[in-house]
Amino acid sequence: MASIVFIVDQIKSDPARFIERLPIRQVCDEMNLVFRERTLDPATTIGLFIRQILNDNRSCAGVRHWGKRKFTAQAYCSARKRLPLEALQRLSRKLCEAAQRRVQEVCNLFLLQNVFVVDGSSFSMPDTPELQAHFGQPGRQARGCGFPIAHLLALFDLNSGMLMDGILSPMRTHDLRHAWQLHPRMREGDVLLGDTAFGSYAHFALLYQAKLHGLTPPHQQRIIDFTPNRPFAIPGSTLPEDAKGLPRSRWIRSLGKDDQIVEWFKPVSAPAYMSQEQFAALPDSLLVRELRRRVHHPGLEQWVEIEIVTTLLDETTHPAETLLALRLRRWQVELNLRHLKTTMGMEQLKCKSVEGVKKECAVFMLVYNLLRLLMIEAAIRQKTQPDRISFKDVLHWTKSPTPDQPMPLFIINKPRPKRIEPRAIKRRPKKYALMNKPRERMREDLKKQVEMA
Repeated sequence: MASIVFIVDQIKSDPARFIERLPIRQVCDEMNLVFRERTLDPATTIGLFIRQILNDNRSCAGVRHWGKRKFTAQAYCSARKRLPLEALQRLSRKLCEAAQRRVQEVCNLFLLQNVFVVDGSSFSMPDTPELQAHFGQPGRQARGCGFPIAHLLALFDLNSGMLMDGILSPMRTHDLRHAWQLHPRMREGDVLLGDTAFGSYAHFALLYQAKLHGLTPPHQQRIIDFTPNRPFAIPGSTLPEDAKGLPRSRWIRSLGKDDQIVEWFKPVSAPAYMSQEQFAALPDSLLVRELRRRVHHPGLEQWVEIEIVTTLLDETTHPAETLLALRLRRWQVELNLRHLKTTMGMEQLKCKSVEGVKKECAVFMLVYNLLRLLMIEAAIRQKTQPDRISFKDVLHWTKSPTPDQPMPLFIINKPRPKRIEPRAIKRRPKKYALMNKPRERMREDLKKQVEMA
């Protein structure tokens, strides 16, 4: 079985069959997976699983028609259950490593390197007792009337769009509870972008311990004041009435207009998502750069104010304009999640067990990275950035490629900074009542209505 490096090198000349060249058997051998000889061995099963996700996550009954040898839908489901989750995760990591090497070879095409972006999202799954117990459902829905919801914390490479890692957890999980588990997927000196949830002292301190950098909007409760030598409050040492309205940071020096370095102080108590041992290991204070700029929003035709907090302190190496441009690119993570959930159909999974949901999610992430790998090669060929290549166009081509078909010229999405769209649905849903009781109770109500009639 060919290595990932060989696959990357061959995508230009023969991209239609690159999925068949994935090192599935190599990963199985590395894990010392021993299975008896059967029709659906691990490599065959993973290949069918990938093809199933590529084709709109069709039912297992439809997959049985794709194999060269005959098998039943039940046999395929059993084969998927036998697959180790780690094998799917290792395969996805190999794709990410290949993509990073490929991006480095052509880094002159891209603006930034070693920048990652993190965000949380969610998706639903069938309503089974096992999934309800593990993931939970929205609190306002009665038991039996809703669907279990899983929380997904995803880490993307900003340049390539590759999904470096994803952590699955119950619905009511804070984004920061597992954020530190993503830090080992980055290297020393890398930069992590996030939203306001990731701009807390605790997370920045964890990044500092991992020798990483953070760049986020400030937390909504943080007070930022650019006045030199201003008064400040130290958590735990100032009376509440004296600290009201004062920033919880000490001014260090100014780097220019609305650009300063301050000292953040460690909070008194640990956040709910962090253990006391983790919190005790955090430093007592951190040096952080605070920045504020006004930018023109093309779509709204108005000026908006943007605030940034970051551990990138050197104004020469990281001027304010560069940090602002980086901050504005954070929105790319929302597009990546939309491709994963909406374009690929991960919003609603089909497996009915916790282990099955984890594997299904892992294969979705694997297929997403396969498509991103193709987009990187297309971007190199068409001399553009990977995120300009149409994700949907690549997905459509990959679903039914002809053997020996050369890679076509994919659609390049043009920048549309002035585009503004409402988040609304035009097509009206059917006029059925919403299920506000368990299905069994509604059946009984219908029977009583028939009897009374």
